[in-house]
Amino acid sequence: MKHAEKILIMDFGSQYTQLIARRVREARVYCEISRHDLPLESILKEKPAGIILSGGPDSVYREGSPSLDLRILDLGIPVLGICYGMQIIARMLGGTVERGKEREYGKTEIKIIRENSLYRGLDEIQIVWMSHGDRVKEVPKKFTITSRSESNPVVSIADYEKKIFGIQFHPEVNHTENGMTMIRNFLFGVCACRADWNMAKFLEDSVRDIQEKVGKGKVICALSGGVDSAVTALLVHRAIGERLTCIFVDNGLLRKNEAEELLNRFRMKFHLNVQHVDASNEFLNALQGVDDPEQKRRIIGNKFIEIFEREADKIGDLEFLAQGTIYPDRIESSSVKGPSAVIKTHHNVGGLPEEMTLNLVEPLSELFKDEVRRLGIELGLDAEFLKRHPFPGPGLAVRIIGEVTVERAKVLQEADAIFIEELKKSGLYDQVSQAFAVLLPIRTVGVMGDARTYENVLALRAVHTLDFMTADWFGFPHDFLRRVSTRIVNEVRGVNRVVYDISTKPPSTVEWE
Repeated sequence: MKHAEKILIMDFGSQYTQLIARRVREARVYCEISRHDLPLESILKEKPAGIILSGGPDSVYREGSPSLDLRILDLGIPVLGICYGMQIIARMLGGTVERGKEREYGKTEIKIIRENSLYRGLDEIQIVWMSHGDRVKEVPKKFTITSRSESNPVVSIADYEKKIFGIQFHPEVNHTENGMTMIRNFLFGVCACRADWNMAKFLEDSVRDIQEKVGKGKVICALSGGVDSAVTALLVHRAIGERLTCIFVDNGLLRKNEAEELLNRFRMKFHLNVQHVDASNEFLNALQGVDDPEQKRRIIGNKFIEIFEREADKIGDLEFLAQGTIYPDRIESSSVKGPSAVIKTHHNVGGLPEEMTLNLVEPLSELFKDEVRRLGIELGLDAEFLKRHPFPGPGLAVRIIGEVTVERAKVLQEADAIFIEELKKSGLYDQVSQAFAVLLPIRTVGVMGDARTYENVLALRAVHTLDFMTADWFGFPHDFLRRVSTRIVNEVRGVNRVVYDISTKPPSTVEWE
């Protein structure tokens, strides 16, 4: 899809690069993330309104560290360098960067000492978030130092003539108290962006693009019950109507009653043509004896493709496959980013067999999750569905630690349903970013009635987070945990002990596998 204006974010490996993009999108300006070594010709073709250079874990003076085409800084396009991005600007334009005598990490007070477009409307003293060990020692010619901290005389720099700015801190994180104001000042005050990125316009443009791409062809879509695939199906249906066929493959590892709820919602309310395939036995048989989480993912992914292709062949005369790939999937699973590591595998990116002849339709591939939800509202999806907590592609298979069996899946479905039901009854569901139960490969002694038991341990997990890059465990009232634990032990046969996970991310992850 073509956009009238965009901000280009060049990635040098920062863990916050996606967060920069989200902040720009929150200001209603379209942006894309690219590799730090994107060719100059590609940049000229994109015609960005501005360029942001991300942070990164490397040192600019180290041999082999990520670099930048110097000509980019002479295009007349406004540039904002963040942390490593500032240091690369300084070094390439004749300044010097060295290892600091002490690292700056965490909330830091800085003092604005010179006028700077980024600081327009802000007080002289600002609280920002630092995360660096190197610092700019000497600034390039024509650059002005615009702020400092107690331990660092060069916190931000500016070349007003070329509209090149560098800041040593991270405005994209919430700990920088006026970071969003600084980003807006760059977007609107420096780059003259118009704030015309919104979901109503995206919906209109997407429908037109799908119609142009598909023509009179037929499309098939895998409907998983998740937000991404649901919004994809409704968007494609809006564009081509009955020429869309959705296939819902039930792998037996969904949440309790999820299959029935999904079919009722999309068949009855939205009038989609949904083919229901109950393949639970096939999946569970394929998972027998398997306890490695990555192997579980591969088995489930391959089995899904096998069944999906089989069902697609029954329909026949298909030309297009619609997928719910979203922007973070592309970034984390492909070479969109530069030196950043691939974080995880995604079942809907790069997982298709090479011989598949269908053309891909990926209408959400430019959107972040929060934008997908806003698009869902435009398409008529109810808020309760859109606010559902994230659910992993392999389903309960990665919340059953160890071998997956029919019996263990049933236990987890029942326990998880009680947990979520109590969250909703207590008004806590929307306060929690993600909550679920995990069945552990541990049995412990218990006493139920007058009998000794030796049964399963169930862990509860609930976190709150803004972006899932970091997350903290949710502090439930003790009475709530007592009520959930009592219900699970009393109502779910096979569980005699419930524990609560109080680990943060990092060092832990949100999911257990």
